[in-house]
Amino acid sequence: MNTIHVDVVSAEESLFSGEARFVALPGEMGELGIYPRHIPLITRIKPGSVRIEKPDGGEEFIFVAGGILEVQPDRVTVLSDTAVRGKDLDEKKAQEAKKKAEEAVKLAKSDLDLAKAQSELAVLAAQVAALQKYRQKR
Repeated sequence: MNTIHVDVVSAEESLFSGEARFVALPGEMGELGIYPRHIPLITRIKPGSVRIEKPDGGEEFIFVAGGILEVQPDRVTVLSDTAVRGKDLDEKKAQEAKKKAEEAVKLAKSDLDLAKAQSELAVLAAQVAALQKYRQKR
């Protein structure tokens, strides 16, 4: 069975390091799927979930708040400032934070405040969507 080594790393810790049959994640221009022997690639990724299909058939989900993806034929590296394992996401906290971000968008007084609030809202909306996708798989 062909596999590819996958590392998912945040600024604080390594969240996953191991072999995979397939990796899917949100690229800047759309969903990316990576199999072993993929051509080399470096690109930015959007907030969303990284889905790792392990050789034993199991799956690992990790939410990333954007970042950088590097693909080599035998290795995938995901670098993100913020990353959380799917099982560690808290839906109630994510929903509350999303509501606060929506309110901040409405109350923004300057273009800079609006841009910050919209960015935060996009990340939180992606986190809620990733959490819902993770829960459906369980």
